[in-house]
Amino acid sequence: MSPRFSLAILPDTQYLFDADSSDPEPLRATFRYLVSQREDANIAFMAHLGDVTEHGSREEISLAATVFGTIHGKVPYSVLAGNHDIDSGTDDQRGDSAYLDAFGPRRFSSMPTFGGASADGYNSYHVLRAGGRAWLVLALDWRVSASGLDWARKVLHAHPSLPAILTTHDLAWADDDGAAQLSDNGRRLWDGLIRGNDQIFLALGGHYWPPGRTVLTNDAGHDVHIHITNYQDRYYGGAGMIRLYALDLVRNVIDVETFSPWFLSRDPEKRTPLEAETIELTGPADRFSLSIDFERRFSGFAPVVPRKPRPASAVMPRGTVAYWRFDASGTTSRGTGADTPVGTDTVIRDLSGHGNDLRVTRLHDSAPEILTWSGEHHGDQPAHASLRFDGGKAPDRGAVLTTSATAPLNSEKFTGGYTIETFIKLPDPFEGDHAWMGILSWEGRNGDAGKTTGWSPDEPTCSLNVTPERFLQFVVYPQVQDADPTSWSHALPVGRWTHVAVVNDGHHTVVYVDGSKIARNPSQPSTGIATLGKPFVIGATQFEERFGQGFYGWIGDTRIVKRALRPRDFMASPA
Repeated sequence: MSPRFSLAILPDTQYLFDADSSDPEPLRATFRYLVSQREDANIAFMAHLGDVTEHGSREEISLAATVFGTIHGKVPYSVLAGNHDIDSGTDDQRGDSAYLDAFGPRRFSSMPTFGGASADGYNSYHVLRAGGRAWLVLALDWRVSASGLDWARKVLHAHPSLPAILTTHDLAWADDDGAAQLSDNGRRLWDGLIRGNDQIFLALGGHYWPPGRTVLTNDAGHDVHIHITNYQDRYYGGAGMIRLYALDLVRNVIDVETFSPWFLSRDPEKRTPLEAETIELTGPADRFSLSIDFERRFSGFAPVVPRKPRPASAVMPRGTVAYWRFDASGTTSRGTGADTPVGTDTVIRDLSGHGNDLRVTRLHDSAPEILTWSGEHHGDQPAHASLRFDGGKAPDRGAVLTTSATAPLNSEKFTGGYTIETFIKLPDPFEGDHAWMGILSWEGRNGDAGKTTGWSPDEPTCSLNVTPERFLQFVVYPQVQDADPTSWSHALPVGRWTHVAVVNDGHHTVVYVDGSKIARNPSQPSTGIATLGKPFVIGATQFEERFGQGFYGWIGDTRIVKRALRPRDFMASPA
């Protein structure tokens, strides 16, 4: 499921449904756009903010209800009453109305998102699934009564882990610079509902113009974003203008844009000046981005449950030839306490059972603290443990883990394909001289494998390295071709775990970082690895028959599979 989805917000359309001057065509165009773009823009829901009509007459309401049929059953939506849709001197206990007949609970009962309505029928809620989780949308009447507020609280309490978006007609007003503040009714909603319910992180209203926004702090100390969206004062009553809120749960951003699909669909050469200038609004109150750390913002009511460790048996697919992890199950050492040195000659067991155990060696008389046990780990790493390497240069120092001279992995050629996976974390700050440090490799000169076209005959036949600029480099001398196809990543982040997967299908190699294919993968053929029967190494790269500096940072679970895996089968894939 995509981590990015959009909510469409439709403000006051009252001038499009105004007695004998009604013109619903702009709204029809908006609805056609939402239906046509639902899949591409991942539009999960549309919310109308009230004042559907100008006078609330049965004729206006009936016409509006017919136009809403354009979207009905194709994009889920909510509608709430504005002061022009009902008797503005009443609250949600007003009883029957033309609005309630057309836009009451019966209209929405068949929608998969519809959760229910208050007994009076003027307040409703929807639960939608998007971005890998459920979200709550509250649609509250023009004037919510005390019983309406109590109903809304009960809805929130019945869905205690759902982030909530509140929509209503009268919430806030703004000055000409777009700085918003709560209206009298908005203050009542804030004090009676929003500030005490941490689930509400976004509240949207119409009614007033110009548009604007502000950020308030609730009782839990968290931000609540308050926005006004209304364009009835613009050309053609706003021309069915919509605002898209694109929530990106990876970037932790909400990108907001405002435009008129009706004008957008016109032939550019035939647009009038007013149409051209109203196609899209780009002012700071109409087009902007909000930075929200969703996990942190929702932690008070929907904390992320850490993924539990997985046993080795759960992460050894067909073709696994080696799997190492650095918790108690992966070593013969009796002590794996965090921050304690890993003893020289400690054995890290190959849990695949193929006999590719690793043994610890320190380089150049490095101190015991150069390699320590650690409880740090990637959130999706099978084992909740890692090794902390403190390698470096001037002088060269570090530690390596190597297979024995007779390990079967040393001579494996992988001509049918392979997947090499590991988890790494670079320290923040990334200080010192850590030029071309190795993560893993096979020992042995490519020159001894008969390769003549590479950068240097002294380079190992296969290695995964980090450059001084923190670029990832994977270089392999294939078993078949005389070449050195090399993959290069972007600069790796510091202070954050990264999952790396090298996948070869028997013909070409592709490197993935955090499940995303990097851009600089070679196009030249690459079949197998020209291994020479020499040990496999974690923690450094050998060059000119010697190890220089060791790795600097953390290394977690490492797995080698004798076939190409799909990204969904990587160790870091979601459960």
